[in-house]
Amino acid sequence: MVEEKVAGGAVRPVRDLALPPGAAWFHLATAVVTTAALVLQFVLTTTTTGQPLPVRWLRLASYFTIQSNLLVAVAAWALWLRPARGVRLLFKVVRLDGLVGITVTGLVYVVVLRPTVDLDGWWAVADTLLHYVVPLLAVVGWAVYGPRRRTDRRVVLLALVWPVAWFAWTLAHGAVAGFYPYPFVDVDDLGYGSVLGNAALVTALLLAAAAAYLWADRWLDARARRPRWIA
Repeated sequence: MVEEKVAGGAVRPVRDLALPPGAAWFHLATAVVTTAALVLQFVLTTTTTGQPLPVRWLRLASYFTIQSNLLVAVAAWALWLRPARGVRLLFKVVRLDGLVGITVTGLVYVVVLRPTVDLDGWWAVADTLLHYVVPLLAVVGWAVYGPRRRTDRRVVLLALVWPVAWFAWTLAHGAVAGFYPYPFVDVDDLGYGSVLGNAALVTALLLAAAAAYLWADRWLDARARRPRWIA
């Protein structure tokens, strides 16, 4: 049994559904794989040549992919420690941001970016983990192991703060340093009109993903609560 705060500072119990066996271990596997992928990418970026090291680190941190994976890792580690976690608003927002961000990361990468990438060796390993394996683990873990009832309209709206902040940072950083992490946000090549149009499309995709997770969360919760004798 966990609790949540309601109006006036009162606390009420929240009765969770019994979590599927193995929930904590699946979240641990997700946390380990995601963390390993991030560490590998960090090491590769650190040991390569080119721009000064602080610049390379800043550019790495500016990728939506890296931030999405980091949010997935934070949520997964927290869920391993306590699989029923999630009544606090901050955790709900972080979990949804991770899910939506990693879903959009995988979709945009496969549809738009993959044809432009040619990697080998450990770079290809990191690429596969960050863009394929982690999205799959995050979505499957949420669908199978929950926990449920961690998404509502307020969480969806608050979850949009991070992508908007990322886009604002991308434009500001690009204007100063001339670096844009993805071709579809490159103002130097496309101009602000096209970039803003692309941002609107990505925002629509983010909203669609968040709405889908909100609907699926309610549907899965209702399905789990349905008496077994009802077909």
